[in-house]
Amino acid sequence: MARHLGIDLHRNRFTVCTRGENGRNYHRTVELKYMERFVSSLRPDDELAVEMTTNTRFFVNRVREVVKRVVIVDPAKFKVVSESTKKTDKNDAELLAFFLSKDMLPELRMKDREREKLHSLCQTRDKLVKQRTQLKNKINNVFAGYGILLKREETASDKALARVLEYDIDPVVNLELGVLVEQIRSLNRSIRKLDEAIKKEGEKHPEHRILKSIKGIGDKGASILLSIIGDVNDFADEKKLASYFGIVPRVSNSNESRHSGRITKKGTKLGRTTLVQCGLIAKRYSPYLLNFHERVKRRRGGGKANIALARKLLSIVYKALKNRWVFTDFPSFRYVTQEAT
Repeated sequence: MARHLGIDLHRNRFTVCTRGENGRNYHRTVELKYMERFVSSLRPDDELAVEMTTNTRFFVNRVREVVKRVVIVDPAKFKVVSESTKKTDKNDAELLAFFLSKDMLPELRMKDREREKLHSLCQTRDKLVKQRTQLKNKINNVFAGYGILLKREETASDKALARVLEYDIDPVVNLELGVLVEQIRSLNRSIRKLDEAIKKEGEKHPEHRILKSIKGIGDKGASILLSIIGDVNDFADEKKLASYFGIVPRVSNSNESRHSGRITKKGTKLGRTTLVQCGLIAKRYSPYLLNFHERVKRRRGGGKANIALARKLLSIVYKALKNRWVFTDFPSFRYVTQEAT
């Protein structure tokens, strides 16, 4: 008898709703330390659904080999659970089991372990960069309170930060500035370590060389894009990849009318930011991208032109990864397949 199991997973326990063919639900809560006991209770024709969370990979790896199917659910798309008015572990597990039995769950792909490690490194770096920016803004605000306007470059390097400490405003303010500078320097060291690790981990993947052959995408950009894309073959076409990045327009339909709006932004912000930054560099080398950007800019303004450029670059990225192109002359769009190099 086929069973559908919904799993509401937490850090140290999970709630299971087992839905039988007769539509009846059976609930239980299992401590994670008794995971092996739970695995031994599963059947070869069971199907499981679990939302993506911090320890989903561990759970899926333990059950995947003993059941028929495991569905990893995208919580951002499965609003029935996230916006449920009856928000309990039992109810969440029950909803997962029900929609699994109807094959109506939005699946989320899970990257391999190596790409997931790279993705985690990139995410950590992004968090530290944002923290550093907040601290730099705080320094600017402190100085602005005393009528001193700092330029952006005056907090851009360790040497510039040393000059910040040369100001003698007030003993308490001097102390505050010293702490802020100390924290920024610490973040600088940590970010440099992460940059080295990201470069090293990124170069382990053969696709890293493909992306780096696109003028405008460097070591860090290639690693970030690879960490987000994972296996490009997971995407049927470049539109699916663009949607994954959240860089496609919202579309609303009303009767016979169809309207396109701003981009969805459903994907990762880090990925979109990286694409925009790499696109603005790539157009310096590619007349094709430069002309495209200028045409859109004249019609729709600089901001929308940057997004359109990022979308165009992502199209090139998709084709290069899919066909394993290594560009020998990117401005002229000359390439060889990776196998031939």
